[in-house]
Amino acid sequence: MPALVESARAGSPRAVARLISLVEDGHPALREVMATLAPHTGKAWVIGLTGSPGVGKSTSTTMLVGAFRARGLRVGVLAVDPSSPFSGGALLGDRIRMQDHALDPEVYIRSMASRGHLGGLSWSTPQAIRVLDAAGCDVVLVETVGVGQSEVEIAGLADTSVVLLAPGMGDGIQAAKAGILEIGDVFVVNKADRDGADATVRDLRHMISLGDRTEPGLWRPPVIKTIAAQQVGVDEVMEALDKHWAHIDDNGDLRRRRERRAADEIESIALASLRARFGHVGGHHGLGTLAAQVVEGATDPYTAADTLVTQLEI
Repeated sequence: MPALVESARAGSPRAVARLISLVEDGHPALREVMATLAPHTGKAWVIGLTGSPGVGKSTSTTMLVGAFRARGLRVGVLAVDPSSPFSGGALLGDRIRMQDHALDPEVYIRSMASRGHLGGLSWSTPQAIRVLDAAGCDVVLVETVGVGQSEVEIAGLADTSVVLLAPGMGDGIQAAKAGILEIGDVFVVNKADRDGADATVRDLRHMISLGDRTEPGLWRPPVIKTIAAQQVGVDEVMEALDKHWAHIDDNGDLRRRRERRAADEIESIALASLRARFGHVGGHHGLGTLAAQVVEGATDPYTAADTLVTQLEI
């Protein structure tokens, strides 16, 4: 594993691919991998891109990759695609759409299947980000699956969250306001050459003005129009991203976001470990036995849960 990590840090795409595959498969060596990577992480700027299906997330991601590469930065892309609820397979079409940078050795693009995980991401995304971070990526772009109002997990994962909308897709504000509107650090109205783009921008700015981000010292998300397919608006988006990075770096919010992200990751791993141990508790206090007792009315779910926890020897 140390040799594989060193190869990944040296920029070997094959080594990076192998490490992310270990992450996705939940390989037994994953603990050793993460321990070896730990001293080399914490440097990459993680930017999340989210929005409803069809707003142009992949095209916008490709646009940003080009802009960061123009600065001489190494870029990693994690594009999460939805999985079939029946076979578990995924088309991984986002990687197909990003062929403009496929041959650039300083760009690593990885498609990941969500595998039924809700929130717009794959369960293994946090560890995959660590792999790309340790592999020397200056920027990691995380593109979520097409999300709705409540799938806002990217906000807890990214240093900067970009929310994309497009005019002409129904009531864009209604689609975004419940959850998406609250997590965006930068809002991008893509496909701005369509009718209704100015109205969408105006409505977004109005909705933001009604929120709690108007107090002094708080970041007020900008709303930017782009035509990503034509590279229109890229400079404005990059300027907004730079300003947000400077803002959260200056006021300490960057550190707080990353600590919160690490806490969520630790909790997720701990809960997964506990779930795995449930199956090893047998006898009179096994999960199956307790479930049967709850169905029979012999006990209640809370008492059964307390009984099960005491058997785990925490």
